[in-house]
Amino acid sequence: MAEKPLVLIVCTGNSCRSQMAEAFLRQTAGETIEVASAGSAPSGHVHPLAVRAMAEVDLRLETARSKSIDEFQSRSIETLITVCANAGSACHTFPTHGRHHHWEFPDPALAQGSEAQRMAIFRDVRDAIEQAFTAYGQERLEGARSGMVNQVTPGKD
Repeated sequence: MAEKPLVLIVCTGNSCRSQMAEAFLRQTAGETIEVASAGSAPSGHVHPLAVRAMAEVDLRLETARSKSIDEFQSRSIETLITVCANAGSACHTFPTHGRHHHWEFPDPALAQGSEAQRMAIFRDVRDAIEQAFTAYGQERLEGARSGMVNQVTPGKD
């Protein structure tokens, strides 16, 4: 069986947005593509509020780890998706990707206020990421079923 094409999702710290996006895309299209996430400057941890927000939608990040894009330098990356401005800048020189999409989402790790207020921001960002990456995953599934890789993206590029 042929190796699945790799879709790499990148943000700066690989602690929130890219981890959530990876989980949603893997859930939707993981049977047809390999999905991974990484950071241009990895934080070394997955944010606890990201773990909680994803658990609310039955996706588990407890075993996820923050990874560096350096781990993927030798891999053939079919599609690179950046989800923050800083990662978008850092990845313009990434040598092995075919397509690059940039879908920017606010960084929930920067949220201020009480834990309840910060959690509300994590949920908002999670829901926006879910909408974009589930739509993209469904497009990838449809493309795989028809024998074509879909070039269309869900409203952002």
